[in-house]
Amino acid sequence: MARQDVKQILKSLGQALLLLAGSYATAATQTPRIAIIIDDLGYQKAAGERAISLPGPVAYAILPNTPRDAYLARFAHAKGKEVLLHLPLQAVQDRSAVGGSLLLDMSRQQFLQAFSNSLEAVPHVVGVNSHRGSLLTRHPGHMGWLMEEILDRGDLFFVDSYTTAASVALRVANENGVPALRRDVFLDPDPEPATLVREFARLKQLARQQGFAVGIGHPYAGTLAFLETALPLLAEEGYELVRISDLVASRAVPVSATAAD
Repeated sequence: MARQDVKQILKSLGQALLLLAGSYATAATQTPRIAIIIDDLGYQKAAGERAISLPGPVAYAILPNTPRDAYLARFAHAKGKEVLLHLPLQAVQDRSAVGGSLLLDMSRQQFLQAFSNSLEAVPHVVGVNSHRGSLLTRHPGHMGWLMEEILDRGDLFFVDSYTTAASVALRVANENGVPALRRDVFLDPDPEPATLVREFARLKQLARQQGFAVGIGHPYAGTLAFLETALPLLAEEGYELVRISDLVASRAVPVSATAAD
């Protein structure tokens, strides 16, 4: 090979390496994004209103067939917040099945009718996330029914709350072309203040590692007080609080969560 050819190859290789290094540098310097969902709204008016008043684009997952489901959905929408249907799915230990729960022994027609009824109960829904579901989310057939129906609606996405490591919900969503993500961190698996501090720190660490992370909390007084203080600090700490729909649109799949019923 001629010396000139070798020089040209080395030059081209150097340019390619520079471009590759630049792309890695750009990815490394992108602001980590965090999305927060507050689950289990629909029962308490005051706690729901306080949750919906949290600063920034927090999303609110509202249980259907609860006393204040429609009211809180409209309240959130009026404040420019995203509303999710917190869809009840059967758990292994079905200790307190919520009205309208999707159950393993339902026929497909019963299953889809229950889903449709839940959607009608909560206005302004932009996406669906699972409530409980440690039994149902491990069954690909039933998850297939759900994802096909979500896809047919045309404008919904799905967030797997990931209450069991055996969940196939995200995989089935991806197979059916449903925009979907999975929860990374439960912020308040117990009410201890130290738990909130630890899990919120873990959420931020995962956002640094993955580029984004999804956290789920609940309308507990301690959680809301913590987030009222913590969320406004995210920007100066180097994070961007974003809508859950923005993360779902990226179609990236988090892999870090630990399942919990």
